Amino acid sequence: MNSTATIKTVKKENFSVEMYIDSFNKRVRVEDYLGNLQEAILEAEAAVNAHQSEKLIFRGRAENYAALLARGFQCEAIIDGYFLGSDQYFFCKYYSDQRRTSGHWITEDSIVKNVLALERNRDVIMPPSEYKLIKITHLDAEKLAALYREVFQIYPTPLHDPAYIKKTIQEGTIYYAFQYGKDLVSAASAEVNLFYKNAELTDCATLPSHRKHGLMKILLEKLEEDLQSQEVFCAYSIARALSFGMNAVLHQLGYKYRGRLLNNCYIFDKLENMNVWVKDLAASD
Repeated sequence: MNSTATIKTVKKENFSVEMYIDSFNKRVRVEDYLGNLQEAILEAEAAVNAHQSEKLIFRGRAENYAALLARGFQCEAIIDGYFLGSDQYFFCKYYSDQRRTSGHWITEDSIVKNVLALERNRDVIMPPSEYKLIKITHLDAEKLAALYREVFQIYPTPLHDPAYIKKTIQEGTIYYAFQYGKDLVSAASAEVNLFYKNAELTDCATLPSHRKHGLMKILLEKLEEDLQSQEVFCAYSIARALSFGMNAVLHQLGYKYRGRLLNNCYIFDKLENMNVWVKDLAASD
């Protein structure tokens, strides 16, 4: 479990940088930066060295595109409208050949191609009445953690821990779930960034025996409604590139494919490539 991740903010005379130090996934992600870009990059690379990370990710801005390329980064994906309406570019740099290599890339290209060929059907069919849609509160944290433990043996964040779930709710993360009997059988969340007005739809999990009812589609639409009520219109999701089902759900809901993050995080038993999908919740189409 990823209980070793920390946020580190460095402020100096001519720059500031906010970094997500993720030891479990052997990566450093620059969440935000201001001022001198070269100094911010040097600070991030120092963190990579200090923590023996294998991947450095920059949430870059359009105006820094060429400068980041010149420093050895490559753009892997885009989130339209991430910075209060301005686009964010995932710039990445690798520190081991193994982390830079993927044996599934062509297969995943094929999955994206087949997903994008699907006809979009936004109709939502409500599941049988035994399924109850609920908004998660801290009282449900134990049951939600139990669901995540059952679906994910390894996951990038410590959702197996009820205390972590309670902390994220307190910090503004929204969770919806379907209850079946006394148990939660499907859940998803939205991690909201109120400063930049964006949200990541994430932590999508459904028990295999309950996957035939289209529960995830309903949960994501409910999260979107909640975000719109908070005037958060940039929604994005990062899905396992090998998961046809999850990518298909996002395509059906009107999300646009925006690239793939290579060997991004550990899920199940290995490093996984992750597809980025983005939706403008303010658009009328």
